[in-house]
Amino acid sequence: MSKASLLVVGTGLSLTMAMAVIEPQQTTRYSAQPLIDRIAPPAETTMALTTDSAADVVAGAGPNLPLETLAQPAPAPKKANPWIEQTVRTGDNLSVIFKRAGFQTKDVYSIVSQAEEGKSLERIFPGQTLAFQATDSGELHAVKHIRSALETVTYTRSDEGFTSAIATQAPTAKMAWASGTITTSLFMAGQEAGLSQNTIMELANIFGGVIDFVLDPRKGDTIHLIYEDLYLNGEKYKDGAILAASFTNQGETFNAYRYTDANGDVGYYNEDGVSMRKAFLMAPVDFTRISSNFNMRRLHPIYKTTRPHRGTDYAAPRGTPVYAAGDGRVTKAGYSHSNGNYVFIQHGEQYVTKYLHLHKRKVKQGQRVSQSQVIGTVGSTGAATGPHLHYEFLVNGVHRNPRTIHKQLPKAKSLPEEELAQFQLAIQSASSQLAALRTDNRLAMNESDSPGRVQTQLAQ
Repeated sequence: MSKASLLVVGTGLSLTMAMAVIEPQQTTRYSAQPLIDRIAPPAETTMALTTDSAADVVAGAGPNLPLETLAQPAPAPKKANPWIEQTVRTGDNLSVIFKRAGFQTKDVYSIVSQAEEGKSLERIFPGQTLAFQATDSGELHAVKHIRSALETVTYTRSDEGFTSAIATQAPTAKMAWASGTITTSLFMAGQEAGLSQNTIMELANIFGGVIDFVLDPRKGDTIHLIYEDLYLNGEKYKDGAILAASFTNQGETFNAYRYTDANGDVGYYNEDGVSMRKAFLMAPVDFTRISSNFNMRRLHPIYKTTRPHRGTDYAAPRGTPVYAAGDGRVTKAGYSHSNGNYVFIQHGEQYVTKYLHLHKRKVKQGQRVSQSQVIGTVGSTGAATGPHLHYEFLVNGVHRNPRTIHKQLPKAKSLPEEELAQFQLAIQSASSQLAALRTDNRLAMNESDSPGRVQTQLAQ
């Protein structure tokens, strides 16, 4: 071979060697990326490879990252063990419930003594739920105490012992409204309007100082109310408060508005700022269990006379709750041949109310009671042939007609004059809504609704 040929061959070898030095970088830049794409993990797995590591893969220089390892997706996270629920039964204690769930009394002691909220776990009530979660080895890992739909306490085992965490949620209020016309009683009218018994009772409590819902209502009387329903996770949780209500009785209309005064106290007031809460209830009996109430003068079953000057008789099923007409102290609670089971209550210095023929007494002599507190139940003890409540009202020892004496009692509390302007502003929207309901103008009610409120029309 000539020198010229050797020079060419040598030059070619030099170029080849030079290319051999450069080629891995070019391969890394242009050829390694498709290979990385082919071995990349699934999209949900995050993996980063540098250019140098890609070169190592091409050159087979990655002893700790074989291709089959890089191609494997990351293992899915381990699923938590399921919660096993136990409902608290009557007579249960924590040891019994834990044993029923497969755990030991020592677990009870550990939670109660170690967790910040541990002591509260001892306050369990029938119907509540305890949920248990175990480890893979069967040991207790966590306990949930579902106190209510709004509050849950979770106790979790850690290296330092059990810890506790409280989770709470608040219901969402949605506005609703209803109207009804009385044909037999307020209770029936409320039910026909789709109201719950709790809401009907709240309505009666609001107007209980101005209307006797057993004897006053007449056919054709109307009710209108705006109230809130409370929702939790998209489902109705419970009844909310009545925001405003109107009751028209024998042509006279009474309005009531919920208002929080300057002291933070919540109450109901008429449009002039006068409290709806009076010193005494017009009727001291739960009217919801009386289906018809248009009998103004009931003939006494034994004496065959009507005695409005001595008191008022309320015919009602046995067991119907009887309320204290006002705040006071029980001066007598006993039994006699004529009165049967009876309760006498002293209200201040001038007033006494008497409740006769009770089936059961719920209070004792000397006990203080508050207005609307249950003091007994309707019965037929003593001189009575059928279940009824005989109710008497005395002023300075003289019997007075309970149905008319209210007009002579001291006036109810009113909001202070300096607060009336704020009160009128606060009830302006509700007042317009009530007016719209009375004229059945739903469009007007929609337009007058307060900003941010969600309305739910009640099916009539």
